[in-house]
Amino acid sequence: MKKIGLVVLLMCLLLSGVAQEKNKEFRQQTWTAYFNQSRLSDKWGLWTDIHFRFTENFGERLGLTIFRVAPMYYVTDQTRISSGYGYITSYNVDPVPDLPEHRLWQQIQWFEKKKALSLAQYFRVEERFRRTLSGNEVSEDYTFSWRFRYNFAVTIPLTRKTVEPKTPFLFLNDEVHVSAGKHIGNNYLDQNRVFAGVGYQFTAQVNAQIGYLYVFQQLPASNTFIHTDAIRLFLFHNLDFRNKE
Repeated sequence: MKKIGLVVLLMCLLLSGVAQEKNKEFRQQTWTAYFNQSRLSDKWGLWTDIHFRFTENFGERLGLTIFRVAPMYYVTDQTRISSGYGYITSYNVDPVPDLPEHRLWQQIQWFEKKKALSLAQYFRVEERFRRTLSGNEVSEDYTFSWRFRYNFAVTIPLTRKTVEPKTPFLFLNDEVHVSAGKHIGNNYLDQNRVFAGVGYQFTAQVNAQIGYLYVFQQLPASNTFIHTDAIRLFLFHNLDFRNKE
C-alpha cells in the first residue's frame, strides 16, 4: 500500500508540473510610429500619434494600428497634461476577423535636463473598450478594463553637450503596463517594454529613433507568455504656433 501511495503521489506531482508548464510564444515584429506635439498657445496644445505594427518575421503582415489624439495643457514648459481618445485595430488571420478597440486615456508628462542627459517620464491611465468575438464574428459586446502605464526615458547626446539640431543621441527607455478590471485574470502585470537605440535630431522640431525593443507580456491565462523582439522606428515632430513677436 505504501508503494501504491508513493506512485500515486509521484504521478500527481508530475501532472501538476505539466499543468503549470509555461507556454511561451516568440514573435518578431516591426513597430513604426509618428508623434506630433503642437503648441497652440502658452497653455494649450494638441497631441497626435499614429502607429503601424507589423508582425510575423518582422513584417509579413500588418498586426496593429493605433490612432490617438488629445488636447494638451501646459502646466509649465516641462510639465504637460493630456486627455484624449484612441482607436486601435488588431488585425487577425482569416477566419478570425479584425478586432476594434476604443480607448480613453489621460496622461501627465514631465521633462528634466541634467548635465549630460535629458530625462522624460509619463504616467498614463487608459480605459479600454474592446469588442469581443462570437464564433468567428465580431459581436456587439465590449469588455472593459483599466491599464496604467509608467514610462521612463533617457536621452544622451553623443557629439554635443545637449541635443540640438544635427546631433546624434543614444535613447533608452522602459515602460511598465499594469491592468485592472473584472475581466483581468492573473495578468495584472500586463507587460514590460525595454528599448535601446540611437536617434538623430534633424532640426529643432524633428528627430527620429531606431533600435531594438523587447516586450515581455503575460496573457490572461496565467501560464502563457509572449516574448517579442522588435525593430522600432519612431519619428517625433514638435511644432510651436505661438506668436513670437
